[in-house]
Parts: sequence; structure tokens; C-alpha cells
Amino acid sequence: MMNTSVATEYRANHYFERDQLFDEHVALVKTIAQHICVRLPPGQTLDDLIQVGLIGLLEASRIYDPSLGASFKSYATIRIRGAIMDELRRQSFVPRSVQQKSKQLSEAITTVERREGRAATDREIARQLGCSLGDYHQMLELVSGCAVFSLDDEDNAFEPAGPDDLALNEIHEAAVKKKLTEVIAGLPDQEKLVVALYYDQELNLREIGAVLDVTESRVCQIHSQAIGRMRARMRQWIEAERHM
Repeated sequence: MMNTSVATEYRANHYFERDQLFDEHVALVKTIAQHICVRLPPGQTLDDLIQVGLIGLLEASRIYDPSLGASFKSYATIRIRGAIMDELRRQSFVPRSVQQKSKQLSEAITTVERREGRAATDREIARQLGCSLGDYHQMLELVSGCAVFSLDDEDNAFEPAGPDDLALNEIHEAAVKKKLTEVIAGLPDQEKLVVALYYDQELNLREIGAVLDVTESRVCQIHSQAIGRMRARMRQWIEAERHM
């Protein structure tokens, strides 16, 4: 058995290491929170996301075991993003009815693209949904708030629990990023440009509208359709991977 003095010293070193991990990765929380916040409609502040993310970082620093084979940064990123996304869901940030419409949109895109063997047009998607083009465009604006979940959910298919899960998660995350890059490259040109300006350049919808010489409302529609298409294609890929 470990004597009292040795045990005390071990606990002191253990907690020092945990505190050091936390302190060294606080900036990571802000980076992740900013990445998520830029895609949220007004009403959710960056500070709120950071506070939740810090709780995720604290949990990561307490639970992390270096013998599991993953770097602390990789593990903490999963925990921080997971904590933020869980909180957004808890707040019912997107109403269930809107989430359902977003799912219907992705399913309609999947059906059309499987049938036609190419990218579905907005008229074809509207026809598949059984609505007019005008109603479809209104639907795109309605589901715009779901965009933050559509990609982040696919990017966190499961929560790591043990050595095998952590190793598999790193492989999975790399595969998801590779596939996501392919999916973005395969978008129609206008959608691809909007995605690049929104996520890479971090322009807002009004600024993108000025670049494309279209209304902010139209940019919102293009963005939602692009996300719906990406979500549909990523889901098909993930389902195929699970059945391999």
C-alpha cells in the first residue's frame, strides 16, 4: 500500500497536472466557441458558449487518461464541442418542428439525387417535397438555424469511452473531414462559393449577398440548400460506412 505521505504527494501532483492541462487549453475553448457561434442566428452570445465550453474542458482535464492513446487536445476538443452542442439542444435552440423540416429537406435531396444521378435542383427538390418553389424557398429560410447541427452532429458520431473508442474516434474524425472536403468540392458552384465565404472567410449573409449581387434572403436560401445537400450526402456515406 502507498503510505500517507506518498499518497498525499501523488494527489498533489495529479491535481497540479489536471490544473495545468486546463490552464494551457483555455484558448481552445474560445476557438471552438467562436467556430460554432459564427453559425448561430442572433440570441446566443459567445460568452454563453465559452462558459459551457469551459465546463467541458474541466471535465476533460479530470477524466483524461494519457494511456488511452489520444492527445489531450484531441480529447478536450471532443468534450468541449460536445458540451456546447448538448447545451444548445437542451435549450431547444431549434424547435422540433423545424428540425423535422430540415430532415425532410435532406431526405428529399437524397431521393432526387439517387434518382437523377446528379445534383438536385431547387425545382426538383420542391417537387419531391410536394410544394411550390416559393414555399420551398420559405422552408429554406425557416430551417437556416439548423445549419449548426447538420455538420457538427455528423462530426461527432459517438463519444469516446475507452482506449479503442479514442483510437477509432481519431480515425473516424480524419475520415469525416476527408469526406466532408469531397462533399464540399462536389457542391454546385454557387453553393460551394457561399459555403466558402461563410465558413472559411466568415462573411455574414449580407456581405455574401454583396459579393454575389443577390439579396440576403437569397443567400440564406442558397446556404440552407447547400447544408441540406451536404447533410444528405454525409448521412449516405456514414450509413454506407456502418454497413461495411
